[in-house]
Amino acid sequence: MSASTEIFTPQLLITLEGLVRSHHSIYNEIPPQGIYFESLVEKAFKLNRIPFTRVQPTARNVPRHDLEVGNIRFSLKTETGSGTRLNFINITKLLTTERDPWEAAALIGRTMQHLCCYDYILMLRAVWERPVIHYQLVDIPVELLRLIEGAQLEVVGRRTGRQSLGADIYHEGRKVYRLHFDGSDGKCSIRGLPVAECQLLRVWDLQIAD
Repeated sequence: MSASTEIFTPQLLITLEGLVRSHHSIYNEIPPQGIYFESLVEKAFKLNRIPFTRVQPTARNVPRHDLEVGNIRFSLKTETGSGTRLNFINITKLLTTERDPWEAAALIGRTMQHLCCYDYILMLRAVWERPVIHYQLVDIPVELLRLIEGAQLEVVGRRTGRQSLGADIYHEGRKVYRLHFDGSDGKCSIRGLPVAECQLLRVWDLQIAD
């Protein structure tokens, strides 16, 4: 049994699906995002925890993990917009790297430092096909994102002032995602990560009520 399977147990995933469905009983066409999804995951762990295991969220807007269960640190992400694709993941904000210097070595260093805050990255994805939402719960391997350490960043776009930097990231000879540091807002994003490179934990469909 993998460590991921031991953490994301079938009962935990069933509970989390049920909480997402309950969310839609109030917010019909709005998938849980941000702190709402974080609260649902926290509740799911509390309902399914091993006795005496601590479940503790971190302070809001703090650049570290979102939830700690025992000594395991979770980053919780959502991708729920109309442009969400079934087979490819985008992380619009892995972190914000607004500090200078805005240069490749510093940006990669801060990103790697940030990734050290996580043991698991759990993402809720909503793929729209009205009147149905196809939901996915995905475990994104932190090790896959740590490939950023070897990125060869290049200037992209024609923005004046602080320029954006990007690189294609490869693993075992195949491209696994696009890394992008946005010069306008300082965000680091991941684009086009195949779901097949991650662990698809649970899928379900939700019919939007009239």
